[in-house]
Amino acid sequence: MKVLANDGISTSGVEALEAYGYEVLTTNVAQEQLVNFINNESITVLLVRSATTVRKDLIDACPELKIIGRGGVGMDNIDVEYAREKGLSVINTPAASSASVAELVFAHLYGCVRFLHDSNRNMPLEGETKFKTLKKNYAGGSELRGKTLGVIGFGRIGQETAKIGLGVGMNVLAYDKFIDKADVEVKLFNGSSIEVPITISSMEEVLSQSDFISLHVPAQDKPVIGKSELDMMKEGAGLVNAARGGVIDEVALVAALDSGKLSFAGLDTFENEPTPAMKLLMHSKISLTPHIGAATNEAQDRIGTELADQIHAILG
Repeated sequence: MKVLANDGISTSGVEALEAYGYEVLTTNVAQEQLVNFINNESITVLLVRSATTVRKDLIDACPELKIIGRGGVGMDNIDVEYAREKGLSVINTPAASSASVAELVFAHLYGCVRFLHDSNRNMPLEGETKFKTLKKNYAGGSELRGKTLGVIGFGRIGQETAKIGLGVGMNVLAYDKFIDKADVEVKLFNGSSIEVPITISSMEEVLSQSDFISLHVPAQDKPVIGKSELDMMKEGAGLVNAARGGVIDEVALVAALDSGKLSFAGLDTFENEPTPAMKLLMHSKISLTPHIGAATNEAQDRIGTELADQIHAILG
């Protein structure tokens, strides 16, 4: 049986699939040519990440498909329920990239509280001629230790983010519609660990009491953070979105940054991917990454092998 990893797969994932006896194709097929390729090559399993979409028309046109796999968490690029109604298995890897996304959140947080995102733009341009001016501009940084981190969405990635915050010495508040408490286990390098109970707070408490907010929610029909939510936040707070584009009202976000209500934002996802709004890309108070939350070698290895194991469990 053939597996098409249309958006790529790690070497470890290919090796695991081949060890189970599958033929793995890593050709990147254009969306408009995908149906023909799947049918002509008798593809049984289609693996995607975020670039390829799997909608009803493709599902209907490819009767030999048995499994659709998403290398990552969110599956908003797949018509999941329709595929399952048609008898296909739809799988993803919700745990594999959690640590990678959480670490990216803190890359944005550390970078922003010390102005690294802006310093790295201006040092190459003015570092030689305006070193003292830049030193003064970036001298008023702050520490994360002792501050309050608010986590909105307390699933796997939200809890991984909380673990880092706890390890740094932050107070952690969390909001989630579906749970009311969670025990977060912070593991240390020597194998020891400490378990910290987190009581789920209200959205209003998290917004009003947190120095920094990190979003970990699935794709939504409307923004989770709009003007009214931004108004509830502390003066000078920071906001990070490494979840999905559209969960923040980007117009309201820019207004909050311009007014000083927020001191910074860190964005890994955007409403209009892959063409984010220029007002975001050029804003001096926004730290930017191009949707790379899960893009570490370690996460991709875990994703590949986890997909292989799930596929083999289904197809035997």
